[in-house]
Amino acid sequence: MTSTRQTDPADAKIVRTRTIAADAPGAATRDKPWLFRTYSGHSSATASNELYRTNLGRGQTGLSVAFDLPTQTGYDSDHVLARGEVGKVGVPVCHLGDMRLLFDRIPLAQMNTSMTINAPAAWLLALYVAVAEEQGTSRAELNGTVQNDIIKEYLSRGTYIFPPAASMRLITDVIAFTYRELPKWNPTNVCSYHLQEAGATPVQELAYALATAIAVLDAVRDSGQVPPEDFAQAFSRISFFVNAGIRFVTEICKMRAFVDLWEEIGRERYGVTDPRALLFRYGVQVNSLGLTEPQPENNVYRILLEMLAVVLSKKARARAVQLPAWNEALGLPRPWDQQWSLRLQQIVAYETDLLEYGDLFDGNPAIEAKVEELKQAARAELKRIADLGGAIPAVESGYLKQALVESNTARVRGIETGGITVVGVNKFTESAPSPLVGSEDGAIMTVDPAAEAEQIERLKAWRAQRDQQAVDAALADLKAAAKDGRNIMEPSIAAAKAGVTTGEWAATLRGVFGEYRAPTGVAAASNALSDDGMDDLRGEVAAVAKRLGRPVKLLVGKPGLDGHSNGAEQIAVKARDCGMEVVYEGIRLTPEQIVAAALEEGVHLVGLSILSGSHVELATEVMERMRKDGIGDVPVVVGGIIPPEDAARLKAAGIAGVFTPKDYDLTQIMREIARLVDSRFSKAA
Repeated sequence: MTSTRQTDPADAKIVRTRTIAADAPGAATRDKPWLFRTYSGHSSATASNELYRTNLGRGQTGLSVAFDLPTQTGYDSDHVLARGEVGKVGVPVCHLGDMRLLFDRIPLAQMNTSMTINAPAAWLLALYVAVAEEQGTSRAELNGTVQNDIIKEYLSRGTYIFPPAASMRLITDVIAFTYRELPKWNPTNVCSYHLQEAGATPVQELAYALATAIAVLDAVRDSGQVPPEDFAQAFSRISFFVNAGIRFVTEICKMRAFVDLWEEIGRERYGVTDPRALLFRYGVQVNSLGLTEPQPENNVYRILLEMLAVVLSKKARARAVQLPAWNEALGLPRPWDQQWSLRLQQIVAYETDLLEYGDLFDGNPAIEAKVEELKQAARAELKRIADLGGAIPAVESGYLKQALVESNTARVRGIETGGITVVGVNKFTESAPSPLVGSEDGAIMTVDPAAEAEQIERLKAWRAQRDQQAVDAALADLKAAAKDGRNIMEPSIAAAKAGVTTGEWAATLRGVFGEYRAPTGVAAASNALSDDGMDDLRGEVAAVAKRLGRPVKLLVGKPGLDGHSNGAEQIAVKARDCGMEVVYEGIRLTPEQIVAAALEEGVHLVGLSILSGSHVELATEVMERMRKDGIGDVPVVVGGIIPPEDAARLKAAGIAGVFTPKDYDLTQIMREIARLVDSRFSKAA
C-alpha cells in the first residue's frame, strides 16, 4: 500500500496542473489543449489507482480506464473462462468495493473519466455513479465517457455478450438515462479504432462508424425514451473514438471528412440545427497495430507522426488523445513508458506554437480533393449498408466482418510482399541491438501471477460480508426491468449499491437476453492470396497431404477471453488458401472445448492465438488436456505478444512453435506448420 506522504502531492496536482496551463504566458491567445490521457489499468484496483494518481501528478488531465477481459465480458474473476486473464490487459472490477478502490482519493467531480467498456457499459457506469454519490458528487457533475459501442465488438474486438437487439436496447437505455441525469456524460463512444486494427480502410472506418452511430440514434429516436424536442441534446452527446495510422495526410483528410459527414447526417437525417450540437467530438488513440517488435525504438517516431494527424487540423482536432507506449508490441508498458508518451503530448501542446493558429489546411487543394474523395466513397458504402437494412443486419449477415477480413488480408499480404514498407520489419532490417530493451525486466511490465489469486480472495470476502437478501432483491428487480422493458440504469445502480457482482449482473441479463456468437468472416472471405509464392506453398502442402493420405487439417483456436481475432482470422484464411482444411470456431473458447474439437475433427496441428498475456497458463492447459485425451502427439503452436522468456517456457513445456509480431510472413508460417505436420505424422502414415 502506498503511503499518504507519497500520494498526497499527486492528489493536489489534479487541479494544479490545469491552473498552470491556464496561467501560462500567451494562454489568452492559445487554444485550450486536448485532454491528455494514457490508457491504463492492471493487476488490481489498488495498483491501478496508484498508477492513475501518479500519472495525474505528472500532468495527465483525464483518465482512460482499461478493464481486464473478464470484466469486459461480464464474468467475475473466479469464473472458469477468467483463468489466466485476471488483471492482464486491465483492471478487474467485480463489485462496488473494487470501484471504490479504483478511484480512491480521486475527486470524481473534477475528473474526466473514459471507460473502455462495451457490453457491460451500463453496469460499470452504475458502479461509477454509485462511487461518485458516496463521494458526495451529484450525477449532474460527472464528466466522462463509456465506450458502449457493441457493433464494433461483433466486428473486431470480440467483447460482446448479448445479441444485437438486446445490445441496442442497453445502449439506448444508457443514452436516455444520461441525457437526463448526467448531462455532461458521453453515453456512447462510437469506436472506429478497432475497425482500423481489424484491417478497415479509411473509407470503411468512416462508413462503418457512421453507420453504427445512425443505428444507435435511430434506436434512441424510436424507443420513445427521448422526446423529439430533446433529441438534439442526445445527438450532441454522441462521441467517437478513432484510430490514426501512419499515412498521416490521409488520416488528416479522414478526420476532416468525419467532421463534414457528421454534420451532414445531423442536419439531413435528424434535423439538428444547433452548430454546437453538430460538432464532431472525438478522442483518439493512435495506431497500435503498426507498432513493431523489431527495432521497437522506431515506434516513438510512428506515435508522433500519428498524433500529428489528429491535432494539426484545428477544424478536426481531437478532444482527447491517448498515446500507446513505444514498447506495446513487446508487452505491457511500465509507468515510465507511459510518462514518455505523456511528455510527447505535453511538448506538442505547450512547447510548440500549434495552438496559436487557425486551421492550417483550409483552402489547400490537395487536402480538399482527398477529403471529397473519401466522403464520396464513404457515402457509397453507407448506401450499401442502408440497402442491407442498416448496421445491425449488415453485422448479422456477415457482410461487414467479411469485408474487414478481406481488407486485412490485403494489408497483411502487402507487408509480406514488400508492397507496404514497414521499416525494421520488411526493409532496413539490419540493426544494432537496442539498449532500450536490455534492462532486467525486458523493457516491459509483467503482472504478478499472485494478483489473480488475491483478487479471487477479495471477491470471496466481498460475497461473504454482503446482505444476500438485498442482493437477491436487487437482482430480481434487474431481471424484471430487463423483461418489462424498463430502463436498466436505475435498477443497475441499486444493484451496485446492494453489492451485486459483475458476473451476477451479466448472468441475470444473459438469462433474459441470451448470448450471441458473431460471424467470423473467414469462410466467405475471397481468395486474395493467389499471387507470389502461393503456387510453391500449395505444392508443398499438397505433397505433405499425399504422404498423409488426406488433406492437412489445422485447428485455429482462441482460448480464454481474448477477442482480438485478426491474427487468427488471417492464419485461418491463409491456411485454407494454401490447401489445408481449417477448423475455426471463433473466439472465447475454453481449453476443454478446443481439445474436444481437435479430437473430434482429427486435426494434425493446433494453433492457438492469445494476445492477452495469458499464453503460458492457457497453452499449458491445452497441452495437458490433449495428453490426457490421447492426442498428445498432435503438435501445438502459439501466436501472440510473447516475451522471449515466456517463449522459452512454452517450448520447454512441449509447444512446437511460437510466433510473435515479428513473424509477419504468413507464407513462411504456413511452411513451418506443414513441415511440423510432415515430420510428426508422415512416417506413421
